[in-house]
Amino acid sequence: MTQDGFRAEDIDTSRPHPARIYDYLLGGKDNYEVDQEAAERLEAAAPEVRPGLRANRAFLQRAVRYVVGKGVRQILDIGTGLPTSPNVHEIARAAAPDVRVAYVDNDPIVAAHAGALLSASGTNSVVLADLRDPRGIVEHPEVRHIIDFDRPVALLLVAIVHFLTDADEPERVVAPLRDALPAGSYLVLSHATGDFADRSEAQAVYQRATASLNLRTRDRVERLFDGFELVEPGLAQVPYWRPDTPPPAGSELIGFYAGVARKNG
Repeated sequence: MTQDGFRAEDIDTSRPHPARIYDYLLGGKDNYEVDQEAAERLEAAAPEVRPGLRANRAFLQRAVRYVVGKGVRQILDIGTGLPTSPNVHEIARAAAPDVRVAYVDNDPIVAAHAGALLSASGTNSVVLADLRDPRGIVEHPEVRHIIDFDRPVALLLVAIVHFLTDADEPERVVAPLRDALPAGSYLVLSHATGDFADRSEAQAVYQRATASLNLRTRDRVERLFDGFELVEPGLAQVPYWRPDTPPPAGSELIGFYAGVARKNG
């Protein structure tokens, strides 16, 4: 069986995958023993990782509601990960039933699970593609089937760019995605950092995974928003971006920056 050019034997279950580690830490069941072991090593190295991922997920929900509230009706979610309810389309359509969502991930297991669980209504698509090929994403026919790049789009890069190495040139990768968006579009982005604690041991866990974890400082993360204007409160740790409940104790150690920014004309 093939999907977007991938064969079943291309699925690598011998090494941990970031999406499956994330799934395990969020309490999901779509992971393997190798992912579970990596997640437990990660949690031992960075005890705040589980609440941090929950806070990141809560940021995603608030950010989606924000952009939909600003009138955006198209969402391109790159690095979507395994489905976790509420999914992006569920969050968005609770506010506006006409929102269309294109999900993109580079793991065939993620694509298979997402394709099986998401609605076949024609207003969602699931695309197997890699962030390192941004033009391939923008030009993908299934993305184009859902997303009209002549109208505002919310681009979601949530907990994904930190899996790009410096050699991948993250700013260069984000630029074609930014350039494809019309004025009035938004970038929703979160990124891991070591600014609040030494997380070199957590990084080491990902050296055995299918993608490395590349922590970046605040100024490096801010550069990813070049060409956009950050909305208030600017770049913040995930629990502090427009919280709808008081952030729990220990939130100051959570090593995720997050922001939402608008592309002006």
